[in-house]
Amino acid sequence: MPQQNARPFRHELKYLISAAQVQMLKSRMDHLIPLDSHAGEAGKYTIRSLYFDDYEDRCFRENEDGTDPRDKFRIRIYNHSTHRIRLECKRKERGKTYKTSCPLTIDQTRMLMESRALPDIDSQPPLLQKLTAQMLTRRMRPVVIVEYDRIPYVYPNGNVRVTLDTNIASSSAVSCFLEPQIPKRPVMPVGQQLLEVKYDAYLPDFIYRSLQLENLRQTAFSKYYICRRYIR
Repeated sequence: MPQQNARPFRHELKYLISAAQVQMLKSRMDHLIPLDSHAGEAGKYTIRSLYFDDYEDRCFRENEDGTDPRDKFRIRIYNHSTHRIRLECKRKERGKTYKTSCPLTIDQTRMLMESRALPDIDSQPPLLQKLTAQMLTRRMRPVVIVEYDRIPYVYPNGNVRVTLDTNIASSSAVSCFLEPQIPKRPVMPVGQQLLEVKYDAYLPDFIYRSLQLENLRQTAFSKYYICRRYIR
């Protein structure tokens, strides 16, 4: 049976920041902790995610209401490439997040994009079985594409990831998910970007200090929620 990867619950802190603060943090992080090896020569990569919701828009409404716990299914690719496609379920519970994932083939992805249940489901990973069950019982289907550029920094102690997410955009063209280019629209006010800080048990003090910015306030910002709002 194909493997399914699960990660422990993690802290996930989010902050809305300006374009100038992105450059300030980038100059600090460049001399402090390394970039993710997947960032390549450009120092960043593009993430595109296809999110699912059911006939009641339960995921959207749970996000709006702050329901705890809550889950969101998505298919994710990087740099517009189909070389690595993953199905993920992100769970938020008591202020922490937990992600489960499994690989998908292009054919499987296209079937899910068309809201078609996969055959031979008993031989599939548990995560894919769970999504299929919800497609059959709750009419779970793809509803929005979220795309953005990410500058990712990593530090092994505490399993820390500091990411600067820019150019966040939304698209309702779910049938174009695997295409190199898709119609999309920006969803953030001009100049506003997103800082995310993720870690397991602790955040090293030297990283915490380096992230201090004027007027920095934690937010419950959800890329999925804001992108759905733009297409409803």
